[in-house]
Amino acid sequence: MQLKQLNKTYEPAAIERQLYDRWENQGCFTPSGEGDPYCIMIPPPNVTGSLHMGHAFQDTIMDILIRFHRMSGRNTLWQAGMDHAGIATQMVVERQLEQNKQSRHDLGREKFVDRVWEWKKESGGTINRQLRRMGASLDWKRERFTMDEGLSRAVQEVFIQLYREGLIYRGKRLVNWDPKLHTAVSDLEVIAEEESGQLWNLRYPIQGQPDKHMIVATTRPETMLGDTAVAVHPQDPRYQSLIGETVLLPLVNREIPIIADDYVDPEFGSGCVKITPAHDFNDYEIGQRHSLPLMNIFTPDAAVDLPGTAYHGLDRYEARQKVVEDLERQGLLHSIEDHKLTVPRCDRTGEAVEPYLTDQWFVKAAPLAKESIEVVEQGRIKFIPDNWALTYFEWMRNIQDWCISRQLWWGHRIPAWYDADGDIFVARNVEEAQTQAKEKHGKNVELVQDPDVLDTWFSSALWPFSTLGWPEDTKDLKTFYPTNVLVTGFDIIFFWVARMIMMGLKFMGDIPFHEVYVHGLVRDAHGQKMSKSKGNVLDPLDLIDGIDLESLVAKRTAGLMQPQMAHKIEATTRSDYPEGIPAFGTDALRYTFTSLASMGRNINFDLGRIGGYRNFCNKLWNAVRFILINTEGKDCGQKSDEIELGLADRWIISRLQQVEQQARQSIESYRFDHMAQGLYQFVWNDYCSWYLELAKVDLNNSDSSPSQLRGTRSTLVRVMEASLRLLHPIMPFITEALWLELAPLAGKQGATIMTQPYPNAELDKVDPQALNEMEWVQAVISSVRNIRGEMNIDPNKHVTVFLQDTNEDDTDYLARNLDYLIRFGKFDSVSVIGDDNAPDSPATALVGHMKVLVPLGDLIDKNAELSRLEREQNKTQKEVQRIRTKLDNPNFVRKAPNEVVEKERTRAVELETTLDKLRSQIDKVKALH
Repeated sequence: MQLKQLNKTYEPAAIERQLYDRWENQGCFTPSGEGDPYCIMIPPPNVTGSLHMGHAFQDTIMDILIRFHRMSGRNTLWQAGMDHAGIATQMVVERQLEQNKQSRHDLGREKFVDRVWEWKKESGGTINRQLRRMGASLDWKRERFTMDEGLSRAVQEVFIQLYREGLIYRGKRLVNWDPKLHTAVSDLEVIAEEESGQLWNLRYPIQGQPDKHMIVATTRPETMLGDTAVAVHPQDPRYQSLIGETVLLPLVNREIPIIADDYVDPEFGSGCVKITPAHDFNDYEIGQRHSLPLMNIFTPDAAVDLPGTAYHGLDRYEARQKVVEDLERQGLLHSIEDHKLTVPRCDRTGEAVEPYLTDQWFVKAAPLAKESIEVVEQGRIKFIPDNWALTYFEWMRNIQDWCISRQLWWGHRIPAWYDADGDIFVARNVEEAQTQAKEKHGKNVELVQDPDVLDTWFSSALWPFSTLGWPEDTKDLKTFYPTNVLVTGFDIIFFWVARMIMMGLKFMGDIPFHEVYVHGLVRDAHGQKMSKSKGNVLDPLDLIDGIDLESLVAKRTAGLMQPQMAHKIEATTRSDYPEGIPAFGTDALRYTFTSLASMGRNINFDLGRIGGYRNFCNKLWNAVRFILINTEGKDCGQKSDEIELGLADRWIISRLQQVEQQARQSIESYRFDHMAQGLYQFVWNDYCSWYLELAKVDLNNSDSSPSQLRGTRSTLVRVMEASLRLLHPIMPFITEALWLELAPLAGKQGATIMTQPYPNAELDKVDPQALNEMEWVQAVISSVRNIRGEMNIDPNKHVTVFLQDTNEDDTDYLARNLDYLIRFGKFDSVSVIGDDNAPDSPATALVGHMKVLVPLGDLIDKNAELSRLEREQNKTQKEVQRIRTKLDNPNFVRKAPNEVVEKERTRAVELETTLDKLRSQIDKVKALH
């Protein structure tokens, strides 16, 4: 499909979907089979997921790399796929069942899993459809799913091999436990945020010393029922005599030891810490060091499990209340303080996560971590920016065993079977397990498979090689492994990146990727985390397609349980987006992300910036329309006829080589922001603002020869065609649409820009003379423009210009470029004068050593201009005073949000600068005769 004619206005919706469908249908995303391999694995999005700003940013970066290397002739694969997302997916289907007043237990495991597969087929994969809207050129024909047959086999083989080597074991350890889901959860599924709570100071009687107590502080008094020690710092003089003694644990009257451990901070509270090894991760480590018993006092529901006590069967919060009441009744509650504390909650259920002692499956991580540290130390894997390698080392050198089992039904079921005695048989299927059992017992025995499934991160750790066909030795595996770069956020360096490195080295004998590009997290314009509760979430598709105000309000307040919060978010939304969000199109959004892709930790997304890049798309569209109008049916040098290049042509060709070199260097060094800035500057300023206007002068000059006209038309076309190829990785849709129109004029053939070569700088085409001369022309015209602006002179009014203190180069440049200065600069005349015949009180600017003089004469009314400037000065002074008064008010500075205060301070500085400029202008106008 070639667009027959460009619309007068750029409308992204009119081109984006049809172009993507054409690319996909024609197999444009499939590896070419030629050139060196280049492969990126997409971080597999959850099957339940939908596109958010982080996805859109990350996928834009990956697509830029893929499109660039595809255009560079590489055999390019961007591997598509999705993650089965154990907890998230199971919860989606369980909620559906709840609406029919059913639970998964009503269906049974097999039927429930069938129901999840059914949901996946009908509703899963929304995010993949959204990725297409973002222009992501993934090879959809190779799409994988972490629970498809091939990947499931890979997971099983890895588990079995690690188990047989003693690197996977089953044991009782402390894990993050969700009492609602009844499963262990990973640290990444735990959100720890500061909340308001209390600190209870309890008295523990010292055994054998009547009326003496140790004061211990706790934010969870109910866990005292499981205390097995009190710890003090070994050098704390207050308690050295008590080390080795015991206290009587209140309420349960159990004697527990006083121990010494360096973990204790003697400066915090009383310097005494209650130790509950079965319900606190730090206490667990202390318990291991001191061989303390582990007392699990909770059920999987987080109810107290202490038969024969008054607390048995109580929910943990009910138990807390009763424990505090009983301690107070016995005179053992010393005090209660308000306290800010960090509460870990499951991101899926909102439940407070319980450190819980339970039987789970674990991977021995330390043996796998050793070589994984070495490959980064040796530079075989490079982190970009390199400071993230320090974070990686910190985690890996302090690595703990990895809990890989989850108490769910949806996921890869653990390939282990048990006999009646609890013996474990790890095998590919029950028949293989039965064979092992028969070897042990001499007969067939009844076996039961482990009900647990594997942590989602276990299958994700195999992603770089399982997707390419492992454990089979496939052609794809030989071609594309190791992959080239992993693009990821810093929050999963340990959970995913490190584990892929460990598994790749273990099962492939090689690193999974050569580089890890770590990007920042997308935040709002004020640097705040985007969250539904803040009402600042932006949906990438709303930015692409637009959304009206009422729909935006409804979307942002949906599901909010607190009316006060909903009202606040509605008011903020109506204030920020009074007319909703306009349709910016995919290319403008992608360019915005690219311009923000610095090496920083955070990315602040400003809606004003995307509006600017939407204007950039318009500028590009209109430039190509101008070219087509001025070259239609005319000789553009395609037939290699003689062409003659003028100054502007030689200059823009030189600048093109420079920007081609910069773009390639920027993308190869992962400075996508520099790439975006350089291309924007070149296309908007150099090409559109300067070259197009100068080309108009040349094309409309009756003295231009046919070869000169041919040269200008050829340059117009060829430089823009190269610019479209430079921009294509960032802006795939608009560049494709425009290139299809422009390519024939540039003598290019091909069905798509996607497979055209990415421009390579030809530095022998850089003309230093042209660059210097054009810099002079630009400086003269710009200096006169600045004078017009400062003196409020109509930009369309022609002015007389004199040049003073010129040298030989200046006079040569003037002679050769008089037409540009007169026509484009809107000069009545321009001439060189000496010191003795300068006009009276001219406005003056400097171009190097040369003075540019503009006689103001009748161009301005001195009194009227003074009056205008003084009115502007008074208005600005009042605004400065208003802001200063506000900032001098301590109540405003203390109570207003930080971003509001900072915005006012910035505004005050800007206005002070404006005042300085106004004072300078007033002085200049007063000096006029």
